[in-house]
Amino acid sequence: MGLVTSTPPDLGPAALAALKQYLRIAIDGEDEALTEQLRSAYEQCECFLGTTLILRDYAELLTAGSGWQALTHRPVVSIEAVDGLLAEGSDIALPVDAYAIDIAADGGGRIRIERPGAAGRVRVHYSAGIAGHWEGVPETLRQGIVRLAGFGYSERSAQAAVPAAVTALWRPWRRVVLA
Repeated sequence: MGLVTSTPPDLGPAALAALKQYLRIAIDGEDEALTEQLRSAYEQCECFLGTTLILRDYAELLTAGSGWQALTHRPVVSIEAVDGLLAEGSDIALPVDAYAIDIAADGGGRIRIERPGAAGRVRVHYSAGIAGHWEGVPETLRQGIVRLAGFGYSERSAQAAVPAAVTALWRPWRRVVLA
């Protein structure tokens, strides 16, 4: 796994509205704290599932070696470009016939560099996610995120584990990797 960069997902106003409704908060004074809890709960959900929920773009550094290399995030929707990175730090666009890509039915993406030229590493630009926006995320996952954010908001001083009710909502969506 190489270095991966991405912009944070945009949860939008609907997620904050759902959390405020869950907590029965009608004022806007706590929006910043609630948004922090939502982001944290969202990240915990993605880590628990091993899945990117809201579609976003990634740039991942990989070696230019031969053989298939798996992309970190899934489900991969598209692989847009592959740039070669030269030793002095500049980028070069690799021609399409210099690499092979594969997106499996389960959303796993992988790439094989066939002719890297002078590049020692490559940067793969791709998109991954199961939904384009908050409302497209399956209801049970959204409900678990909102519950966890609400729990985090009400228990701010405590270091507690994720409630079992939340993991019960997420567990059917979890991707388990056997070593």
